[in-house]
Amino acid sequence: MGLHSIVRWLVVLLAIGAVFKFAMGWLQKMEYKPMDRGLMSGFTGLMDLQLLLGIILLVGLGSYTRYQMEHSVTMLLAVGLAHLPMRWRNSALADDLKFRNNLFVILGVIVLVLVAIAALPGNRWDFNVGA
Repeated sequence: MGLHSIVRWLVVLLAIGAVFKFAMGWLQKMEYKPMDRGLMSGFTGLMDLQLLLGIILLVGLGSYTRYQMEHSVTMLLAVGLAHLPMRWRNSALADDLKFRNNLFVILGVIVLVLVAIAALPGNRWDFNVGA
């Protein structure tokens, strides 16, 4: 479970940075650059990695309790939502709308992740990366 725990904090850090970057880009009507697209792609990639590690952990443990299934399904929905901006990558959306859409996607993913974590028993937000 160690790597799954480490990656979760990378996801949190990247999500916080992306929320600030996309909020500033939207509010200040900045130009949407390839680095901004890369930030969203990096966030989505880390979510994919976290999902893969979670599936490996779930199969490796071999127990499929109700709370594990609720957590897994909710996280699958969060990863699906994180992929939504890829559908807009070649669209003619204005730059401020790209920032806004990415911001709302990340906020939605954060909400789903919090719901998924709440499905697990115990304190899953401890700062022990090996937990």
